[in-house]
Amino acid sequence: MSALARPANGRMIGGVCAALANRFGTSATTMRVIFLLSCLLPGPQFLLYIALWVMLPAEKSATAAW
Repeated sequence: MSALARPANGRMIGGVCAALANRFGTSATTMRVIFLLSCLLPGPQFLLYIALWVMLPAEKSATAAW
């Protein structure tokens, strides 16, 4: 399992589903479908997505000039 960070490539909106997919070894599409299906259930899924978007660090890019 890799570190939990939002990837620079493969993002759709915030990169949360892509980060979770990288962490657990699944495809980003699978994670997005699971998230969309979970939105049909009652609960704070959307708020959790926003919280993870804010709290997860962005992956450091290899092309950064710093």
